[in-house]
Amino acid sequence: MQPVVTVGLDGSPESFADACWAADEADKRRLRLRLLHAWPLLAPEPARVPSEVDQNYWAKRFVHTARAELQARHPGLAIVGSLVADDAEKALLQAASESGMIVLGSRGLEPVESYFLGDVSMPVVARAERPVVMVRAGTQEEGTPPAPAVRVAVALKLNGSSDDLLDFAFYTAWARGVLLLAVHGRSVPLHARVPWGVDHAATDEMARDAQRELSKSLRSWHEKHQQVDVADSIRLANPAKAVVQAAHGAALLVVGRRAHRRGVAPHLGPVAQAAIPHGRCPVAVVPHD
Repeated sequence: MQPVVTVGLDGSPESFADACWAADEADKRRLRLRLLHAWPLLAPEPARVPSEVDQNYWAKRFVHTARAELQARHPGLAIVGSLVADDAEKALLQAASESGMIVLGSRGLEPVESYFLGDVSMPVVARAERPVVMVRAGTQEEGTPPAPAVRVAVALKLNGSSDDLLDFAFYTAWARGVLLLAVHGRSVPLHARVPWGVDHAATDEMARDAQRELSKSLRSWHEKHQQVDVADSIRLANPAKAVVQAAHGAALLVVGRRAHRRGVAPHLGPVAQAAIPHGRCPVAVVPHD
């Protein structure tokens, strides 16, 4: 099956803004766009009934309207609408397994319960088999293309495998024709702290070590993607805070999540937990080994 970008729609202006972002991304990646609306009470599709007795009329209408407006903005983009009579979380997880990425929305700096589709988005982010992009409401005006940005930022821990994360980040930077900024935050340990601040000799050594590790992690990927310009940012600070700050002004912040393992409850790490509500740009959460 041809890869697709799937975006969840709930009929709100915010979800249409998410769909605009998803359409732009699908166009850049030359993928199809799927507009998904899931609701358990959707009726089985009738053979032919007038609109006044069609229980799914309004769901069909806002999906059709969104599709028409997005098609006008992206004439060459293949767009399909999909109504699913199922629980939203279940439908989105299924869609994620069939998609190159899935796009959801958030309301910004508010409690988790206020995310798109109530409390559905966070379980989807934590359990999805493919990358999930969270697009904050208000990062762009409804119906307008995203403001140009000069980089994609990726958060790297430097311990363990990050191949899936870097593959997604490099491809995204290439598709957008922008710089890839690799960000690594490392907290200063107690032994490097002194009453008047920090031991600069110790922190300088930490920064050099981190720089060597980061360069090593990126070397083979940069050789494979020589057309992508790469920069790095080493910050001796809380990793979550460092990543959020470094990503300011980026087109997209890419963070990792350990893939769900049997017998282990799905969860997000501290960097992803901080990036989703506090990041000022869309955040892609990429599962990896």
